[in-house]
Amino acid sequence: MSTGAGDGVNHRARASEAYRLWWQHDANWYQAVASRFGQEAANELNAEALRKVATHVGQRVGRLCGPLPDTGDTGKDLEELRRRYDDCGDRMFPPELRNASTEVEDVTERDGLIVLTLRRSFAVTMVRMAGSLDGYRCPCTDIHAGWSEGLGVTLTENRAESCLRDGDKACRLLMRVRTPLNHDPLAHDDNKDDNKED
Repeated sequence: MSTGAGDGVNHRARASEAYRLWWQHDANWYQAVASRFGQEAANELNAEALRKVATHVGQRVGRLCGPLPDTGDTGKDLEELRRRYDDCGDRMFPPELRNASTEVEDVTERDGLIVLTLRRSFAVTMVRMAGSLDGYRCPCTDIHAGWSEGLGVTLTENRAESCLRDGDKACRLLMRVRTPLNHDPLAHDDNKDDNKED
């Protein structure tokens, strides 16, 4: 039996169906945990699992893109990091399942703000359809923490300013990233010389 391009099967449609089935599995899993152990346990396990997946995705994107940029231009480096976050998002949540965009805002010498705006989320839609929206806690900040860890960057802020789950028109998710992206942790340690033996 062949599964090649000439077999008359629309593989893109099959891939979309597989995504939807996976999300249906995820929604049923969440519901089962919430029913048996409580919604707080379901939220915690969901966030933990998604963070692990996100870390893996961030590592993969990091390997494919190469070392973090260090051009000396913080805005330019953050713009490249923004593109890497987009790649992470597209790998975890294909465009058929979400409508999202990112932008770099508020760049300083010490950090920069990357804002992710999510106008549609398949996960929130599925949780709403399952009737579990009231106790559902979005794992977005856990996902962003995983991407950041996988990409090798340090977040100094990671929070949601607004959320579709709460009835807002869009999620506005703030990721403040320490710069330079390639930082030496000892370079900012004022006591680093105190640890040397004479």
